[in-house]
Amino acid sequence: MSREQRGPNEKLGAVLALAGISNAGLARRVNDLGAQRGLTLRYDKTSVARWVSKGMVPQGAAPHLIAAAIGQKLGRPVPLHEIGLADADPAPEVGLAFPRDVGQAVKSATELYRLDLAGRRAGSGGIWQSLAGSFAVSAYATPASRWLITPADSSVARDANPSEGSGAPLKVGHSDVQKLREAAEDARRWDSKYGGGDWRSSMVPECLRVEAAPLLLGSYSDEVGRALFGASAELTRLAGWMAFDTGQQEAAQRYYIQALRLARAAADVPLGGYVLASMSLQATYRGFGDEGVDLAQAALERNRGLATARTMSFFRLVEARAHARAGDAQAAGAALKAAEGWLERARPGDSDPSWLGFYSYDRFAADAAECYRDLKAPRQVRRFTEQALSRPTEEFVRSHGLRLVVSAVAELESGNLDAACEQGVRAVEVAGRISSARTTEYVKDLLHRLEPYGDEPRVVELRERARPLLMAPA
Repeated sequence: MSREQRGPNEKLGAVLALAGISNAGLARRVNDLGAQRGLTLRYDKTSVARWVSKGMVPQGAAPHLIAAAIGQKLGRPVPLHEIGLADADPAPEVGLAFPRDVGQAVKSATELYRLDLAGRRAGSGGIWQSLAGSFAVSAYATPASRWLITPADSSVARDANPSEGSGAPLKVGHSDVQKLREAAEDARRWDSKYGGGDWRSSMVPECLRVEAAPLLLGSYSDEVGRALFGASAELTRLAGWMAFDTGQQEAAQRYYIQALRLARAAADVPLGGYVLASMSLQATYRGFGDEGVDLAQAALERNRGLATARTMSFFRLVEARAHARAGDAQAAGAALKAAEGWLERARPGDSDPSWLGFYSYDRFAADAAECYRDLKAPRQVRRFTEQALSRPTEEFVRSHGLRLVVSAVAELESGNLDAACEQGVRAVEVAGRISSARTTEYVKDLLHRLEPYGDEPRVVELRERARPLLMAPA
């Protein structure tokens, strides 16, 4: 399907000439990219000729795939306006709303799900690359404040209107919700082991669009609805986390906001806190330490007396990360001490949520090491990194790789170049087994720190080992 523009698309023609791509070549590239995303496309040279000479605008994911195909040839991102297809862009505010009304919340979330058609791989030229604007930590202010004021909606029962979708609306039951929860559990496992860019992880947005959206637009009782919103919130937060891991910060932000709104509809305050903690980690990673503190403390305050000891420990740990990034050593130390205290209170029989299954003392030690890295305290970094690496696991491969890089940085700052390069080599080996832009960024940071020793044979070897990782498309 295509729709008419006015006159030839001269921009697309000019960029194709610049990239040296023929009409047949572009059609082939677009079809191949579509196949990678599970789409069956049959464009040919005539299709491309219509796009250029008649200004036809292909529908669905095609404009973003065209931008991705040209971008791969040029070796840089190509926004839709550069190729005359900006009309295909979704509204830049998509996913940023935090509606007070439950019905509007369903609309906001499902609109976001339906727009994610071209994939999220970093550098893919997908739909998120063409969204106007970029990550803005201020976009979290209204969602966080509204959630703090009202962390649970009063009722979410819904009688679907047949006009809202195609065919008769679904009558949602607990078995439907269970399928979403199982999908979330599978996705968490794949994400930890293979990274947010692994193709199995990329199925989460598809699950939201194909499975969760029709259920949210269906009919359900208040009881079933709470469970449905909770499962959808978990999946939406996971989609945000995976986007964050692959460097798609704008997509992550929108998913997180919708996940928080869905958690409110689920009346699941700990889950809402977990989403806020995810927002905090993103803000901290992007350099907004003070805002990260605010988001983590919002999660803490609303969960006092509600969340389990292990959950509270994680929230305090996230707060410590933000304090450390903001350069407040005293506050970071106090938050770490509190996090460790809460963790010591945790017991095997506690009713911890399933989404917290990753959190143990190993994870606490790993994040404590990153806190002290930001505070430039290499001795403490080494101490906690040794504890974090004491039990390497195949289940959390990405975390293991990140810990190795942090260990390498600590060794370097302690003057141990050999040990730093040794850990760096191990980190590169792990990073090569997963698809995680975040892990690659950690490796890049280590190589940057090693630049003063660039002529050292060990550093040269590490750089050579890392070259395929740094050159590979994300």
